Amino acid sequence: MIKIYKYGEVPSSEIFARENIASNVEGIVTDIIENVIKNKDKALFEYCEKFDKAILSSLEVTEAEIENAFRSVDKEFIDILKEAAENIRNFHKRQVKNSFVISEKDGVVTGQKVMPIEKVGLYVPGGTAAYPSTVLMDSIPAKIAGCNEIVMVTPPSKDGCVNPVILAAAKIAGVDRIFKVGGAQAVAALAYGTESIPKVDKIVGPGNAFVAEAKKQVFGKVDIDMIAGPSEILVVADSTCEAKYVAADLLSQAEHDKMASAVLVTDSYDFAKKVSCELERQIPELPRAEIARCSIDNNGKIIVAENNLSLAIDIANEIAPEHLEICVDNPFDYLDKIKHAGSIFMGKYCPEALGDYFAGPNHTLPTSGTARFSSALGVDDFVKKSQFTYYTKDALYKVSDKISYFAKKEGLDAHAKSATIRFED
Repeated sequence: MIKIYKYGEVPSSEIFARENIASNVEGIVTDIIENVIKNKDKALFEYCEKFDKAILSSLEVTEAEIENAFRSVDKEFIDILKEAAENIRNFHKRQVKNSFVISEKDGVVTGQKVMPIEKVGLYVPGGTAAYPSTVLMDSIPAKIAGCNEIVMVTPPSKDGCVNPVILAAAKIAGVDRIFKVGGAQAVAALAYGTESIPKVDKIVGPGNAFVAEAKKQVFGKVDIDMIAGPSEILVVADSTCEAKYVAADLLSQAEHDKMASAVLVTDSYDFAKKVSCELERQIPELPRAEIARCSIDNNGKIIVAENNLSLAIDIANEIAPEHLEICVDNPFDYLDKIKHAGSIFMGKYCPEALGDYFAGPNHTLPTSGTARFSSALGVDDFVKKSQFTYYTKDALYKVSDKISYFAKKEGLDAHAKSATIRFED
């Protein structure tokens, strides 16, 4: 049963669960990466057989496989995928930033070029955790940014096939190449390249502890989106809410995995009890009841800020959750007060699942309190910026002594000389 606390009984730092990664993961991942660097495709085929029980003749998914998968998915779901993709495009295309040029001083031009990252690797979990929504959310912003190539990796099933809905989503999103490989070995292949899989410049997408550790280890060789922890939801709700709605929203994250955290902050102890009862009623009805039960019992919490909804908002800001629901009648009264949250869901009819699948804002979000300093995945994550500067001879002459003076203050005489040498004659 979910635990109910009065505000102050549990430190904010302990409200969400933190993933306990096994101590041997780091070493295992290091060995896998070294093997892929050394043996390339040979290592990938061996890992597919060892971990996925799949014996493959080729790593790359063919166009025929993609077309067959697309035709096998029911038309209703294809239409939903297309509509969700359009919503995601419409939201993210407004994030595009343009290059700029400043030429306000005689003989001086400065500016910034915004350029897409050339090759992006997209990791998509497979098996029981097949998320076509991740394909849309992580590849569409990259397409909008103008990335030349999006390379997707995802583990195959035992028969050597990729889940058809994953392939259908990839086709709709415009993924360029798809490979049947998962785990830390897939991350290593994207970072270093093999005979089949091209080396990329950035890797995005969620995965298990081994995938997260691999992304951590290859960072620097390539860029990554983030090291995501277990899924989190924090619901701020007052006593006017329907307890069954709030309970369902909490369970929408609890069913992800046993380490997921679902937290309610409310201004009413009576409402807290109602939600607790609703959770006990709804959990047994879920197909993933065992996972949800473990998540709620071990990591679930209800925090009561008695008769003080403003305090509830303060608590949310302290925690900086991945998903934040403001389940009140006037949610926009509180929007400006939210300082730290990955994605905010406003009102009583805006479940977090809207953001997971359909509304348009991205569902790849900062976890573990990192919303204090990081953001949802977006177009900005798939571009890089280069600055440029141009000075005429006269323009440089006017400031050369100032540059020299500044450089000498830092003890860098060669810097100073480079500014003045052009005018010594």
